[in-house]
Order: sequence, then C-alpha cells, then structure tokens
Amino acid sequence: MTSTLPRVFTSDIKTHIGQQVRLLGWMHRLRAMGGVNFLLLRDRSGVAQAVLNADEVKVLEGMLAETVLELVGTVVASAQAPGGVELTQCSITVITPVTEATPFELYKKNIKATLPVFLDHAVVGHRALEKRAVLKLASGVMAGFRQTLNDHHFTEIQTPKLVGSATESGANVFPVEYFGRTAYLAQSPQFYKQIMVGVFERVFEVGPVFRAEPHATTRHINQYVSLDVEFGFIHDHFDVMSMATNVVRGILNHLAQHYQTELVLLEAEMPALPESIPWIYFPTAQQMLHDQFGVKDALGEPDLAPEHERILGEWAKKEYNSDFLFVTGYPMVKRPFYTHANPDDPKHSNSFDLLFRGLELITGGQRLHRYEDYVAAAQRFKYSLDAFAEYFEAFKYGMPPHGGFAIGMERFLTQLLCLDNVRQATLFPRDIHRLTP
Repeated sequence: MTSTLPRVFTSDIKTHIGQQVRLLGWMHRLRAMGGVNFLLLRDRSGVAQAVLNADEVKVLEGMLAETVLELVGTVVASAQAPGGVELTQCSITVITPVTEATPFELYKKNIKATLPVFLDHAVVGHRALEKRAVLKLASGVMAGFRQTLNDHHFTEIQTPKLVGSATESGANVFPVEYFGRTAYLAQSPQFYKQIMVGVFERVFEVGPVFRAEPHATTRHINQYVSLDVEFGFIHDHFDVMSMATNVVRGILNHLAQHYQTELVLLEAEMPALPESIPWIYFPTAQQMLHDQFGVKDALGEPDLAPEHERILGEWAKKEYNSDFLFVTGYPMVKRPFYTHANPDDPKHSNSFDLLFRGLELITGGQRLHRYEDYVAAAQRFKYSLDAFAEYFEAFKYGMPPHGGFAIGMERFLTQLLCLDNVRQATLFPRDIHRLTP
C-alpha cells in the first residue's frame, strides 16, 4: 500500500465528490474495453466503480477477479455508476494478486452453480454480494433477537455443548469420546436454560445445537443456530406465545431499521405480522384440514405433516392476513417429557408451534415446574432417574411456573427470503452428506 490517505469505504464516497479518496478491497469485476475500462471494487460496505484509461489499467494485466487492491482516485458524480458516483484519475496498487479463475463468476446476480457445487466452494462463494447479504441478515437476526430480549430484562447465557445424556426424546444424538467415556453433542440447551430460570428468571442463548437425524431434506440440517428463550412466573403457554410474538416482531423491526441495503438487494418481502398472531387448537386444526380442505389423513395423527402446515399457513394468510400462525395443544405423546399438559384436556399439551409462511419456525410451551411431576413423567417415559439427577435437583428447591421456545435461525432466514433450501441460509452446512468445508 503506497498512499498515506485515510481509507474511505465504498458506501461513503458519495460524500467526497471532487475529492481524492483511497479505497481498499477486492477486484469484483474488470471490464477491459481498450481506451475506457471499468473496474468494480468491492469492500465490506459495498461496490464502487472506477473508470480507467489505457495506462491506468495496465497494472491489472494478468490479474483476475478477487485480486486485492489499493485504489486512489477522484470522486465524480455519474448517473450511470453504482450509487451515482465513480472514481477517475486513478492509481492502483496490487496488494494480493489472483491469477486463477474463481470456480464461478461472483459478480453475477444469480450464481451459475448448483447448490452442491456452490457449497463445495462456499469459502469463496460467500463473497458474492447476494450470498454475503444473506449472511449479513443472519447477523441482524441474532442482533435483533438479543436486543429485544435485553429490552425485556433477560440475561444471556452460554450453556455446555458437551453433555452426559440426551436432552430430549425423539432426537438422535452425536456421541463423542470424552476421556474414556461417552459424551454427546447437545441437542438443545433445554435443561440448562430451565435451571437458570431459578437464577435469573429470564434467560436466552444464541448457540449451535446438534441433531443426529439421518434426513436429507430442504428443511433440515444437523447443526444449526438455535435462538433459545426461557422465563419464569408465567400463567400458561399463552404468555410464552406473547413473548415469542414480541421477539419475532423485534427481529423484523431491527432488520427493517438496520439492514435495508441487504433486504432490497435480496428483494425480500417483509412478512405480514398482525398485532396478535392468530392461533388454532391442534384438534381443531386437524378437523378443519379434514372437513374444509379434504385432507383425508389429517385426523388421528399426533403431528402435522409439512403439507398440513402449508395449508394452514395459506389459511392464516387468507383469513387473518398473517404470515404467522400458532398451532397449540399438540398431543402429549409428541412432546418431550418436561412439557406441561393442558389441565382441561390432559392428552394434549400446553405447547405450540409457530408456523411462518406454512413452515414450523418455533416450538415452545409451558414446562413442568414441580419436582414430583418430573419424577412421575420420567417414569412414564421409562427414563433413568440417575441420568437426570442434576437436572431434577433444581426442581427440588423451588422453580416457578415457566416456559420457553426456540427459533431455528437458518430456517427463519429461509422463510423470510423465500429460499428453496435451508442450506442457502447456512454459513457452512452440516448434514448427512456434508462435513466440509
């Protein structure tokens, strides 16, 4: 780097018209046309265009896209240039030359690569503006989640990801050799966040969870970022649903306020979120699917199939102009043992799923809070009490009625951006077929 000028970012050059500025970044694209040449330089804030004459462009001979550059030039107004300004009278210093073509062209709006090929080369592919914007929004989702819960007086915690036993029924676990014995990668922070309700009353966590389920669908990955919430002194699961609504609204508001550039670039359609999200009781939903929509296999099942969720999502949008719908009261046989039953309908639970555009986004509900109820539930599920001794200890010493929920961050982005596959919203996906990069 040769210039002593302070660095200016591409997003700020419009405030420097008529001035000489110094940019640092990557050669996003070079259109070498002889007498007049156009260089697009990309930095963390965006892209700027420079117009180069035949002499100025010579330093870039043999250089390919992603070459790292220092660019010094004078900012002038130009209606045709990105952001309405461009650089002229330029001098360029090559910082890190690139002489091998990228696996696919990164400057194009739509990457010409299949998803598997893109993921094979994601270490470079994520530099593409649209791909980078998705990851930037992921950062915004986590920031909005944190801000909303901090505003509601929650305390952020970080729980162990190596555990001695499975957290929940119905989900496989990854075993890990741990100093001569077997540990497991945590399926969720469920037990720990419940325990910490006894310390802080209101807690949340942003962290990875691991599910060893041998699926290969567009909806699932085996490691994802879970946005977890748990809080005490609730009346029932409707208090939890209210908090979930606040959190979703807070995330969307944060994105709208701070990430307009990315939302516009990705042509994101912000979802319809009414003041109060509509809800439907699980048995009622099944009956409606059967009677109103002709779904013959809707009755008698303990869960909703993806197609059932899609139909319910369309129904909520039509009836309530809502892209979100709570389904409450799932059968107890399909919920973890710590789930609180509906006192008026004990075969069903004080739990819920939140559907976002017809796809399950959130699972949550009210938990058991009395020690004797946990012992009885474990015995019903034929769980060893020894495996949960430390967990149950917290409930011997006074726990308030409490509940919580978890949001899959990548799934949230997938639905927000109407992507075809959750892997498109994941930094480096881990699934049954992929362990690299």
